[in-house]
Amino acid sequence: MSPRLPAARRRRQLLDVALRVFAEQGFHDASMNDIAEAAGVTKPVLYQHFGSKRELFSELLTDVGNELQETITKALTSAQSGHEMVELGFAAYFRFVDEHRDAFRLFYGGSFARDAEFAEVVGQVESAVAALVAGLIEIDGLQPSQRRVLGHGIVGMIEGASIHWLRSNSEADPAALAHQLADLAWRGLRGVRP
Repeated sequence: MSPRLPAARRRRQLLDVALRVFAEQGFHDASMNDIAEAAGVTKPVLYQHFGSKRELFSELLTDVGNELQETITKALTSAQSGHEMVELGFAAYFRFVDEHRDAFRLFYGGSFARDAEFAEVVGQVESAVAALVAGLIEIDGLQPSQRRVLGHGIVGMIEGASIHWLRSNSEADPAALAHQLADLAWRGLRGVRP
């Protein structure tokens, strides 16, 4: 049994362990028992912090999404130009994927299409990141709705590339991938006309 921790630290520990268990087994195959055992606590302790497996998983999705958004936002603060923003944003995204593979698999590896609650959480994060990207697009005369579509297109491109990268067990350097895709996005955006 794990030593007694303050409630906030125990909750964080349980979230970290649950992330690993869900990433390895998937939402449906992982049980609260599996998570409690991996965390070295009893199931009642786990239920003191999370009322259900769905609640725990939903909180994890939100947690991962918030961390991804914060990572990208922090990276953009040092940018001096639009091109540098694109480069730094992509680099932050791929670094996050590389350093948090379990989190990325949890967020993008599951099929949430049939689960409205989980699909909504993932969709909210994707929309927030797309809105962040859309706000960086500097094309005169472009309507807000056009910026949003382009933002979602760029997010879809980077998500798809990340999923392929992880599934193929590619040895590609995340910084090199980020640079290539940032270059593609930047050059592509330069060709967009309102």
